[in-house]
Amino acid sequence: MTLATLLDGDDADVCAYLDGAATTRGELRALAARLAGELRGAGVEGRAVGVRLPNAPEAIAAWFGVWRAGAAFVPLNPRAPDAEVERLVAETGVVAVVGPGDPYTVRAVAPQRPRAVEPGQAIIQFTSGTTGRPKAVPLRHDTVAELLDTVIGTLRGGRRDRKAAMPNIVPVSLSLWAGIYQVLFAFRLGVPVVLMRSFEPREFARLCARYGIRSSVLPPAALVMLMEDPGITTLEPLRYVRSVSAPLSPAHARRFHERFGIAVLNGYGQTELGGEAIGWSADDWKRFGTEKLGSVGRPHAAFSARVNAQGELEIRSTQALPPADAAMEGRVTPDGWLRTGDLARIDEDGFVWIEGRVSDMINRGGLKVFPDEVEEQLRAFPGVHDVGVAGVPDDRLGQVPWAFVVPAEGATVDGEALRRWARERMAPYKVPAGVTLVDALPRNEIGKLLRAELAARGPSRPGEDD
Repeated sequence: MTLATLLDGDDADVCAYLDGAATTRGELRALAARLAGELRGAGVEGRAVGVRLPNAPEAIAAWFGVWRAGAAFVPLNPRAPDAEVERLVAETGVVAVVGPGDPYTVRAVAPQRPRAVEPGQAIIQFTSGTTGRPKAVPLRHDTVAELLDTVIGTLRGGRRDRKAAMPNIVPVSLSLWAGIYQVLFAFRLGVPVVLMRSFEPREFARLCARYGIRSSVLPPAALVMLMEDPGITTLEPLRYVRSVSAPLSPAHARRFHERFGIAVLNGYGQTELGGEAIGWSADDWKRFGTEKLGSVGRPHAAFSARVNAQGELEIRSTQALPPADAAMEGRVTPDGWLRTGDLARIDEDGFVWIEGRVSDMINRGGLKVFPDEVEEQLRAFPGVHDVGVAGVPDDRLGQVPWAFVVPAEGATVDGEALRRWARERMAPYKVPAGVTLVDALPRNEIGKLLRAELAARGPSRPGEDD
């Protein structure tokens, strides 16, 4: 199948809500058909077309218009600077960009390096760029469709015939894979989506109550915002939250569960895999509950996971991996496993625990320090609102961990007191060599910590006293 068929169905069915207004399947199809005709006239078949639109039903219709014109869809963030967007356009060989208008404007682009997309290619999605420049990853129609069915099967415990009438709320940008995936997931289930123009905690709580939302997918940053808003006393009828797109601290998972009584089910995936490869099911939560809180779950049916001798998580899929381009260079083993770049362990029950990025690991004189582990400990220090740990250069040891601390509102944090406290709880080599107080940590749009940017704020040659 192609993803374009996900828009098939009864014209009268509501498939999207925004600001209380409903959009039907027929209305979306009409918008998609109109755009597809214009794009076909522009000769985009077999090429890449960018879509740069804010969160609205028109953005969703534009994807389907691109697919029906026989082109691959390239998501472009409407909030990103023009220079960054133009770089992504040039990198992917986009021949047209769809922007806002009545309902659209189509800007022709003359690519410096014209290239055709592979047959069956649906989306050219960019990685998050937390460890370097974002890389383009091509995703196929059949790969994404198979992934959707695999995850749906896991969540339903194999009972694929059970219908879900509940809408799927989409609290993230439709230019991000997390937002695109949630829309496609809902359409595959045959349920509408509730769009948010941008995430706002109290509006999210209101929408959950209005539309009877019992489960949702949220990035960690949104979970923290909900926890810290004193005006939110309930998220009823929400029962399950799936945390995706960035690592969620086990401490934050516990706090969220304790405050709202909502199960926090982490998930794990990568753009290169087409989305979620590892996750929890409701049955897992019933069986293990908070015992496994903080794990990203167990591999879905189409995936297998292992940890190599260096501690790096590797995943194998029954689905075809993307072509061996820049995003995949050197990452697929001879026996077909994708090296994820994440450090992990797998427990006796098959649950996967992410312990950090290979590229983030700090080599302190030959001893390995995992920043996520140190951050988890430091968050428990009184007055700490948020913390990031990064490796900074050291003349004697090569690298040492350095903590960047955001104090809680109205609180003061003494760096030396924090280090003394840490020495009582961690091995000496894990204790940060120093502490810098900051107003905020650098994060991307979905809440991932930009550790390289953080490290650049640290001292270039810190003193060493441990």
